Amino acid sequence: MTLDQFLVTYTVRAPQLMWLLGAGSSAAAGIPTASDLIWKFKQTLFCASQRLSVKSVEDLSSPTIRQRLKRHFERLGNFPPEDTPEEYAAYFEAAYPDPRDRRTVIDRYVRDGSPSYGHMALAVLFALDRARIVWTTNFDRLLEDAAIGVLGSSSRLVVASLDNALVAREALTSERWPLVCKLHGDFQSSRLKNTAEELRTQDAELRRSLVDSCKRLGLVAMGYSGRDESVMHALREAIDGGNGFPRGLFWFHRPGEPVLPAVTTLIREAEKAGIQAALVEAETFDEVLGDLVKQVETVPPDLAAKLDNHRSRISEVPLPDSCGGWPVIRLNALPVPRYPTLCRLVACAIGNTKAVKEALAASGVHAVAVRQKQGVLAFGADADLRKAFGPFGIATFDMHSIEPRRLHYESSELGLLRDAFAVALAKHRPVTIRRRRDSDLCLLDPLRPSLDIEPLKRVAGQLRGVVPNTSVTWEEALYIKLSYHLSRMWLLIEPSVRLDLDDTASDDTKETAKDFARERLATRYNNTWNAFLDAWAVVVVGKDQDVILRAFEDDGPDATYSVHRTTGFSRRGQSS
Repeated sequence: MTLDQFLVTYTVRAPQLMWLLGAGSSAAAGIPTASDLIWKFKQTLFCASQRLSVKSVEDLSSPTIRQRLKRHFERLGNFPPEDTPEEYAAYFEAAYPDPRDRRTVIDRYVRDGSPSYGHMALAVLFALDRARIVWTTNFDRLLEDAAIGVLGSSSRLVVASLDNALVAREALTSERWPLVCKLHGDFQSSRLKNTAEELRTQDAELRRSLVDSCKRLGLVAMGYSGRDESVMHALREAIDGGNGFPRGLFWFHRPGEPVLPAVTTLIREAEKAGIQAALVEAETFDEVLGDLVKQVETVPPDLAAKLDNHRSRISEVPLPDSCGGWPVIRLNALPVPRYPTLCRLVACAIGNTKAVKEALAASGVHAVAVRQKQGVLAFGADADLRKAFGPFGIATFDMHSIEPRRLHYESSELGLLRDAFAVALAKHRPVTIRRRRDSDLCLLDPLRPSLDIEPLKRVAGQLRGVVPNTSVTWEEALYIKLSYHLSRMWLLIEPSVRLDLDDTASDDTKETAKDFARERLATRYNNTWNAFLDAWAVVVVGKDQDVILRAFEDDGPDATYSVHRTTGFSRRGQSS
């Protein structure tokens, strides 16, 4: 299901849809997710066993450091494989065997969080009776704080946790809303559940209330990975041969991120039982809840004012002097102020996007196109598009508006814009583009020498070569991705090193080459990384501040982009 379809569905079913929130819903509020904590636990165990300072593996976002930790625990052989449901509990219990220590750790991570815009928006839905019941595996009290702030008092909010599980059943029976049920307790509870054995023996009364309510209502899961077997077992039980989830089961996940097998199994079993069940792609909890509030025809001024006080603020701030220490954060996002808002719409009897690509290749025309429900969306010369899709019986040859609301997620329109941008960039700049499912790979074109490559030569020292003691070649590379955030289009850039590895290389050769690439990237700390971003920005844009890139320059709607060379940056309370 698309996000658009879900928004329409929710406006009709809102009172009959419950929410299941996981750690992802609190990420914007500064609370670490389960994945973040797993790496923290690995860091703690690794440093203790190797007698190392945490500073030596401080940057847990670094692929090099993650690979180092991964190899260490793989050698030990007594931990679950990476990205499995058992991983979180295993590492948490290994790092902190005493339940009291685990409670202290949870307290440390959640005490400084404050409600995000999404929490406030959900609280507003509480007040408008557009949301009634929330189940959550989170330990924090962000939603409760937001609800109290919006509702004006804690007396209107019912909270059930492991210490008072019967409250949930009483509230469900007497229809006392809004209701928040803490499946794992909260950070002040004496009965936190966060290890494998504890999760397997989830409180029976609270779990029974979850199952029973799922047999009467629908469920929206957001920010929840599905790692807890006790919760997933309850949801599978609630299917009840097709009697459960009478108002549907909708499971949100971030675009491009894998969904755990337990989740796909649940959705598949629900569909097989005749239940409306769907995966829905969306970027963040805040964005989805904000979009849901927008669907409400009338939001009282007092509630709207409370939301506005928590809305993310984006402001244009002046560039700092280069000699100062501000801004504090430099982003790897180049602004794209201009991008296409119209494309060609060709309605014809053709299959999916794969068939569309095959038709373009067979006709030999230079164009980009994707398949959407209404027809083929395309950029290219009108004559070329008619040549490619004429054999499939063109019913209409029209224009299609590319609206921002459909660029927040992995839509066909966003895919088309990325395809056209790759054509435009390769056409005007000294690079070649290799299209990838997620981020495209941008490589320097040795057949198109340019002075714009000189800054990259200076900072890299060497742009390509052969990995020592192997025949594997390497080269400096850049991953690029168009992304729509904060009501703007951005070009995300990530400098990297590409290895020319093939399947015939031995395991030792592959490992030697990968170690070389990791070592080359490992020393690129703040100043060096900043210089690489500057150098690659010159390759992409040129030495001027802006560049105009046109993909085709033919008749019909053209794909024209402008890219600004100064990346986004931020300081406390402001961003640009």
